[in-house]
Amino acid sequence: MLVRGVVRDPDAAGAVVSSVQVTDDLRHAKIFLRLDGTGPSGAGAARQTALVRAMERARGFVRKELAARLKLRYAPEVSFHWDEGMDHAARVEALLAEIKREEQGGSR
Repeated sequence: MLVRGVVRDPDAAGAVVSSVQVTDDLRHAKIFLRLDGTGPSGAGAARQTALVRAMERARGFVRKELAARLKLRYAPEVSFHWDEGMDHAARVEALLAEIKREEQGGSR
């Protein structure tokens, strides 16, 4: 739905679902979002917040579309969240690279 542009809010441009956590009873779904790089530039905190807010505004529409496509007994309540996993991974990689540089510089 996001790739095809079904959600038309400009703040949702470039949204990608990175993961979904669904409760065992399928009543609630946490949808984690990232940016694909084709939307407005910059994935700063303001852009992340704007993306999540845009998707929250589209929550009812998304829920209705999911209900029609999934053919479940109940349409899950959805909530949208920024996926911080990639941010944390990038930070760990940067720290490891810094440690490696320091070790290489100290061994000479």
